[in-house]
Amino acid sequence: MEEKIDIIDSLISDWNRERPDLDSDAMHIVGRILILGKSLEKKANQSLGEFGIHYTDLDVLATLRRSGSPFELTPKELMQSVLITSGAMTALLDRLMALEHIYRSPDPTDGRIKKAGLTKKGIELIDKAIGFRFQEAQDSIAVLTKKEKDVLIPLLKKLLALHTA
Repeated sequence: MEEKIDIIDSLISDWNRERPDLDSDAMHIVGRILILGKSLEKKANQSLGEFGIHYTDLDVLATLRRSGSPFELTPKELMQSVLITSGAMTALLDRLMALEHIYRSPDPTDGRIKKAGLTKKGIELIDKAIGFRFQEAQDSIAVLTKKEKDVLIPLLKKLLALHTA
């Protein structure tokens, strides 16, 4: 089977012509990971539109849901699982509160901290949306065999560990 030339092949070909002194091997992987990440996030955002939420909303709601009952975390605890800035977290929590998916309440051990917790409406939403999201993730990698997935998982984990340490 002949491989189709993609945008990464084209840009590497151009750089090899213009700057043959550069080692372009890594760009075969990094360039594709960057494009794939953007594409998967865009697809997730589009599909979550039917639930009236964005991917970052899902991330926060899912983090609260998987924390277990009473489904409450401090903003600092949320920040450890969600890849957004503290300013963006505040705006996101305000938006989710306005949508009545979460509530904010003072932490009984430290009144300066306001915990975020899932409302009944928020639990119902995340339980529907996360099932949909997991299926979408399955569909996104359906082209891979079980053996390919088993090889890819530890490789991606190894790269991620290097870049998130």
